[in-house]
Amino acid sequence: MKLLEKIIGVFSKNKKDPEADFPFDENALMKFRVVVVEFSDSVESRSGELIAQKLKEKDVLDVVYFDEIFSKDFLNFDARNLFDLIDKGQSILEKTQADVLIWGYREADKIRINFQNSKQYEKEDNAFISLMDSFYIPADLTQKKQDFPQALSNLIYGAVISAINPHNKEMQIQKKYLLKKIISLLSQDNSAKTLSIEYLPYIMNLLGIIYLSYAYDRGEGQDYKIVKNLFDTALKHQDLIKNPVHLGCIYNHLGQLYDASGEYSPRKPINHLKNAISYFRYAQKYLTKYNNPYDYGYISYKLSHLFYTFWRQKEDIQALRDAVFQLREAEKIYTYALFPEFWANIQGELAHMLSLLGNFGKSEDISELAIACYKNRQKVITEKRNPYEWAQIQMNIGEIYYYLGKNAQDKPLLEEALEYFHDALYVFENMKKDDDAKKVSNEIARTRHNLNLL
Repeated sequence: MKLLEKIIGVFSKNKKDPEADFPFDENALMKFRVVVVEFSDSVESRSGELIAQKLKEKDVLDVVYFDEIFSKDFLNFDARNLFDLIDKGQSILEKTQADVLIWGYREADKIRINFQNSKQYEKEDNAFISLMDSFYIPADLTQKKQDFPQALSNLIYGAVISAINPHNKEMQIQKKYLLKKIISLLSQDNSAKTLSIEYLPYIMNLLGIIYLSYAYDRGEGQDYKIVKNLFDTALKHQDLIKNPVHLGCIYNHLGQLYDASGEYSPRKPINHLKNAISYFRYAQKYLTKYNNPYDYGYISYKLSHLFYTFWRQKEDIQALRDAVFQLREAEKIYTYALFPEFWANIQGELAHMLSLLGNFGKSEDISELAIACYKNRQKVITEKRNPYEWAQIQMNIGEIYYYLGKNAQDKPLLEEALEYFHDALYVFENMKKDDDAKKVSNEIARTRHNLNLL
């Protein structure tokens, strides 16, 4: 089965000079650090070492082979020890200061390869790959160094670059430059044409991720059609996928595709929103809350944003309720103890949505929930460490108390609002944030006016 002929047909329609948009001096490019962990302690092989050697040949990669002895039982997806997998990966990433970690695991006559970065389930930043996304290669290829197809090493290279979460704009630009070069290489390479068809869904899924990581912000319809074609081809051969987790990953990427394709429109098209919601929900049927909690939780987080956007466009109050529900689902996974910063971010978004629901329904109970979420956020965003953000939260809480007091003509609630407004004013004045100080001063004047009416 000549798989690469299909791939070349997809890419060549959109092929351009890989350096046309990115005039870099390649000698000045930043290095990305990649750590390859030896793949298995149950089979005697040096598979990880070979992959590391292949990646050392690629541009801008600083590759480290990591062969410390420890039990790798958690690499078996059927064991469901995802917490151990993620925690161990994070410790290695921190220890080695790596941008990307490569895991491998022997499954019968194949080796499964997975990719991890330090903010995989907290900050997407155009790194669309999940830890559950798997790429399979024949195990015997790792025993014959000279027979390892260049196309496979380029696919792994593309996955590594796709998995990088850029820390700054320069890194983001370089990432896109490298992805474009990799896409060009893949479009001209048929060295994996003899690979069996059973690898097709995983190849197409990985190609889709690589192209989506490159094209996500270009806003060109042809790019999105190419990406969808790749994922659709993977789904057409879903009978070859043995583990439902892999199927869930493909649906997840289709959700990401429609989310990204609508992101750069002046007004996100409703059909893009609906398709993104539909595919994300379908992905959650396979990436379940109990077996794949982090993927499920992050999809819930993305769904909350989509429902919120849908509410803003259609003024459908049920969509706002759905947005709150999805954030509550994410909150259960991303706890204060394990993900304090991300948890605080979720609390802030949840507080905002609950305050809107409370206003529309004139519900004191829902508004009190919003206040509780804002206060939860202040467990991380403290007055000492983050005075400006802390003061903004105080102002938000004051606004909730103001509307509660005004609607109920309740003097203690209005006085509570005044207290929070003055906390914010003190910080804004000390930091010389004149616009913010003026705004909160207007809120104080308005609150005093309503107090004088009681």
